[in-house]
Amino acid sequence: MNWLLGNWLLENWLLAEWLTLFTILLKFKVRFYRIMKKILIFIQFINFQIFSQNPIYLKPDRVFDGEKVISNTGVLISDEKIVAVGSFSELEKNLPKNTQTVDLKGHTLLPGLIEGHSHLFLHPYNETSWNDQVLKESRSYRMARAVKHAEATLKAGFTTVRDLGTEGAEYDDVGLKKAINDGIILGPKMIIATKGIVATGSYGPKYSPDIDLPQGAEEASGIEELTKVIRSQIGKGADIIKVYADYRWGLKDESKPTFTLSELTHIVEVTKSSGRPVVAHASTAEGMKRAILSGIETIEHGDNGTPEIWRLMVEKNVAL
Repeated sequence: MNWLLGNWLLENWLLAEWLTLFTILLKFKVRFYRIMKKILIFIQFINFQIFSQNPIYLKPDRVFDGEKVISNTGVLISDEKIVAVGSFSELEKNLPKNTQTVDLKGHTLLPGLIEGHSHLFLHPYNETSWNDQVLKESRSYRMARAVKHAEATLKAGFTTVRDLGTEGAEYDDVGLKKAINDGIILGPKMIIATKGIVATGSYGPKYSPDIDLPQGAEEASGIEELTKVIRSQIGKGADIIKVYADYRWGLKDESKPTFTLSELTHIVEVTKSSGRPVVAHASTAEGMKRAILSGIETIEHGDNGTPEIWRLMVEKNVAL
């Protein structure tokens, strides 16, 4: 289903129009640490060059376009966009004035990768549990980590991420995205979901029924409340709306559907009226089914999908 996600991203978000070129230098037949050293040096160089605003002509030995490797092919960048890919002779006939040429002899050039599901405000649970990250780590601390994660993500080759929820860090992804866009910090282009939406009582952290704890996403129930929450998140900067179609709130803490089909359909209707898509966390067959029938565009996780569910996804053009 990966091709569906890539197709959805390109068709619905026009990423091809604003994808900042990220290059990874893969020197053939050298040791891995040498490759990584070259990558990091080149990333810093290219970032500096791109922000100089002059057109950049990249001249590698080979270009990988996502399907095949092409020799004697160059790439022209202008205003942080790929404007031309063609043979050396073709491009060099009409290079704009002040174009800077970057000679990448002996290397292969490829476009930036797209991360379809990230959480830059989280770090591995074997370092700190999810509950402790949400409840005990300050938002300033989590932002500092997110800044480092954003830079590491870019340097790993990902120029665009779909960051699907801050998990308790409120709207801090809005500021992180702006800092990247303004060139203050290094990071990928971000498509953000801000807080995410969960059915009241279904998420966490949970400890005692006597204590109302901060939650990892925004709670809502019923048509009126859902409408208000969706519009609020959009107004504060959400590019997409993420909803939890199921979660571990069953009688024995197993995953069960949260929102009804009518609620999910309403979520999609309100969100799409703003021109934005809805994505759904769903791991159960029933949760996935409701999400697909409601009109969401991607299923996140899908652990317990069945052949019936996969066929329905294909029929409704829903990506995993």
